[in-house]
Amino acid sequence: MIIAAKIDQPEQFRDPLAIARSLGPGFAARAGEADDDAFVAANYQELKASGLVEAGVPTDLGGGGAGVGDLCAMIRELGRHCGSTALAFAMHTHQVAIPAWRWTHQQAAPVAPLLKRVAAERIVLVSSGGSDWIEGSGRAEKVEGGYRITARKAFASGAPVGDLLMTSAVADEPDGPWVLHFGVPMSAPAVSIAPVWKALGMRGTGSHDVLIDGHVVPDAAIALRRKSGEWHMLFHIISMIAFPIIYAAYLGVAESAREIAVGLGRRRAPGAHAIELFGRMETELSAARYAHAAMIAAAERGTPSPETTGEIMTARVLVGRHVLAAVELAMEAAGGAAFYRDAGLERRFRDVQGARYHPMRPGAQEDFVGRLALGLDVSRSF
Repeated sequence: MIIAAKIDQPEQFRDPLAIARSLGPGFAARAGEADDDAFVAANYQELKASGLVEAGVPTDLGGGGAGVGDLCAMIRELGRHCGSTALAFAMHTHQVAIPAWRWTHQQAAPVAPLLKRVAAERIVLVSSGGSDWIEGSGRAEKVEGGYRITARKAFASGAPVGDLLMTSAVADEPDGPWVLHFGVPMSAPAVSIAPVWKALGMRGTGSHDVLIDGHVVPDAAIALRRKSGEWHMLFHIISMIAFPIIYAAYLGVAESAREIAVGLGRRRAPGAHAIELFGRMETELSAARYAHAAMIAAAERGTPSPETTGEIMTARVLVGRHVLAAVELAMEAAGGAAFYRDAGLERRFRDVQGARYHPMRPGAQEDFVGRLALGLDVSRSF
């Protein structure tokens, strides 16, 4: 576990966005190294030293007290400099923001010890959300005093420096499968990392598979039990808080692609077709910004429900659709220069492709909001 020393910061650098801006140029300078599948470890050292690891922890628990809007601005800024850092850190950030919301809005006392640890020790949380959605995954076998866990958790961004894996597993109970939620120390003897992250884009996120082979979670450490394959209120909270933060990374990547393309375009006298392409790019990027702003507004309204989940997931689909289109147009508008790796556009093009794969993907989102519109049951639509 790496714990960076805290540094005193001027008043203007206590704002998460300002801190991200101060770190950004260094992250950008190292972004090419991450494109060789190397995890952005040095950037995490700086994130810890800067105070951003605990930015979302409420102030009364020792953190920075940043809300969803501020955290999104922070991740979006990081995305402009290094997509891998932004996306990996978004996964830690939303795992902090969710219990922080529960502490602030639900007076959920059980989340306090975790949040205090994040603030005091600057531990990094790893999310298994990429392989754990409504059905859950992995096996929880009842043993004396707890559950023995066997699981393989994919897309565990930040795994190389993670301290605590926030995950779940499925227990077969007499009334059907139940999903148990818990944390597992990444240093536990039964936990290992399978270094499988060889991806098209976001190559520096360290989103390897985490293997759990027989780790026993005590009964008292089970944070939540829910029916597998059915929406639970916790997942409406997760949807409301996590997805604006995650998609802020992709918006930042798209905005940096736009800046590169415009810079390349200004080097020559653009023809009518190029001007049209730049105009289409600007329109797509504006649409992504509007959709992301709607996600933040829904999160800040703070009313988790199927209806709010429908809003969030609709905006998630729109942000994904428009950032993908904007970066594709940036590649085309910039011309042949965009094809060179040194320009940086092709990396943004690859990184933004990840926006396709987070839940809820378009088909599932359309089923969910279609059912809402018709007054049908959505409890098993995911």
